[in-house]
Amino acid sequence: MFGKSIKLFKLFGFTVKADLSWLIIAFLVTWSLAAGLFPFRYKGFSAGTYWTMGVIGALGLFFSIVFHEMVHSLVARRFGLPMKGITLFIFGGVAEMSEEPQSAKAEFSMAIAGPLSSIFLALFFYAVYFLGVGANWPMYVNGIFNYLGLINGILAAFNLVPAFPLDGGRVLRAGLWSWKKNIRWATRTSAKIGSGFGLVLIILGVLSLLAGNLIGGIWWFLIGMFLRNAANMSYQQLMTRQALEGEPVRRFMQPHPITVTPETSIDDLVENYIYRYHYKMFPVVEDSTIVGCITTKEVKEIPREEWARHQVSEYVHTCSPQNTIGPNEDSMKALSTMNRTGSSRLIVVEDGKLIGVISLKDLMRFLSLKIELNDEGNQI
Repeated sequence: MFGKSIKLFKLFGFTVKADLSWLIIAFLVTWSLAAGLFPFRYKGFSAGTYWTMGVIGALGLFFSIVFHEMVHSLVARRFGLPMKGITLFIFGGVAEMSEEPQSAKAEFSMAIAGPLSSIFLALFFYAVYFLGVGANWPMYVNGIFNYLGLINGILAAFNLVPAFPLDGGRVLRAGLWSWKKNIRWATRTSAKIGSGFGLVLIILGVLSLLAGNLIGGIWWFLIGMFLRNAANMSYQQLMTRQALEGEPVRRFMQPHPITVTPETSIDDLVENYIYRYHYKMFPVVEDSTIVGCITTKEVKEIPREEWARHQVSEYVHTCSPQNTIGPNEDSMKALSTMNRTGSSRLIVVEDGKLIGVISLKDLMRFLSLKIELNDEGNQI
């Protein structure tokens, strides 16, 4: 879902990151507040005052989104769900889960916590606003609190729309899951609604564009596209998890992988292994013991004319949880590791011995067949 991100800080053990797209939206929000909303609603201030209001308003929105996602994460932690962290991106923020909720109750509790947190912030900021009005605070101060109360109310209302993967859609999925005791059916149904809601927003965006509302039309269109894609992707992720969970790595690994020795020259590695087998990573083995692995990344750092003078032993790096896995581990863990590291192959090691290699291609082939044979269709 995300591209490059910047780590901002850690809070309650959760890493908060900002996707590069958030930097763009942060500027656009500040600009729209400083040059649009605040001058329109509060007349007579200097440009510097409006920009100060815009910056503080954008920071308040940033705080509100982090607060919303943090509450999600804290409730998820209470139910034993491992959370990767929080990432801010162009359409807001997301608390990244590495697993699906284990019960409808956990799903409902985690989902409803977000909108409730936004409602709490809306009431809080409005209370401060009315307190400020009563105390005759400067209008530019009250204006910021009024905006933050309004934007949190909008966030709560939008997130309560029963369109998966919005919070309201997850609440709907929890209800359907509790009713039918079938998470796949519940996810498919709520994701269809989410996809349909996304289509409505796309149509609204097109109509807005035809009516001359360029900025609003583009935003509605982009949000609609995002929701449709997210709904379909969420269902596909569930299908993937259900297909692979419980299947041991041993079932999919190649038991006789291509290996190289520490004495192999870099020139030999490239010509007779990389170019021949088209792998980006090779296990390095000596006397049946795994020494480590070497990848094309290390090879690229060596000048071409020096390949014949260097051996694999000079560039091999030791095995780690990032590139190895045990044969009895869950295949879903292998897939998650590949997604996290960007690798397409993992070394399968048992008691320090290399016993195989598992590849993304083998997992995807099995997944495709299982979905084809066991599901009525995988498109939303």
